[in-house]
Amino acid sequence: MTDITHIDGPNGTRLAYVKTDGKDPTIVFLSGYKSDMEGTKAVHLEAWARETGRAFLRFDYSGHGISGGMFEDGCIGDWAGDAQAVIEAATDGPVVLVGSSMGGWIASLMTRRLSNVAGFVGIAAAPDFTEDGFWTNFSEDQKRAVMEDGQVALPSDYDEPYIVTKRLIEDGRNQLVLRSPLPMPFPVRLLQGTEDTSVSRETALRLLDHIDSPNLRLTLVKGADHRFSEPENLRHIEIAIEEVGG
Repeated sequence: MTDITHIDGPNGTRLAYVKTDGKDPTIVFLSGYKSDMEGTKAVHLEAWARETGRAFLRFDYSGHGISGGMFEDGCIGDWAGDAQAVIEAATDGPVVLVGSSMGGWIASLMTRRLSNVAGFVGIAAAPDFTEDGFWTNFSEDQKRAVMEDGQVALPSDYDEPYIVTKRLIEDGRNQLVLRSPLPMPFPVRLLQGTEDTSVSRETALRLLDHIDSPNLRLTLVKGADHRFSEPENLRHIEIAIEEVGG
């Protein structure tokens, strides 16, 4: 039985996390937009960490999974605050940040806030997607709906449509990481599937060019989609974590 721990987040929302003890650095998995800590990658990496004696942390942002709050009320700044609160509460040594999709953006923000980051692994990382993905590609009618009605519904490849709110867009502009220096003075690995229809390889290349790291590598995996959850994809993630020091 997995032991779930709760803390009160920075906005007073109850946040849930699971910590597996082991050797440092602690591997911290940051999930994507509308994803949670019960996803395939998070659960697989936890089992792998346990088998290999590594410390591991997975958690749910507010409005995700079993944490409190409503998804539509959240924004990047809120979820970054949640991530920082959980990491600081659950770890006291070096961490390797493993960010999937939106989690790659949140993890990038964490590299600016935390002093104990030992490595970074981005899996189809989606920095600045509220501006460069949503807003840039909105029609004029969609932009008007966001600004005047407060939200717009977008079709999704998954179960439910994405509800994009005015708050998500406006807050996202305060959290952008590709418009200013992004130093990562530790090993970095970026993984990107060529069949990803949610995050383009151009985004991965832009992040590769933008991060300032002494040890940075991007791996394009032919045929992999955005989920990046096939057995061979999961092994790529394990290898990347090992390479950055996890």
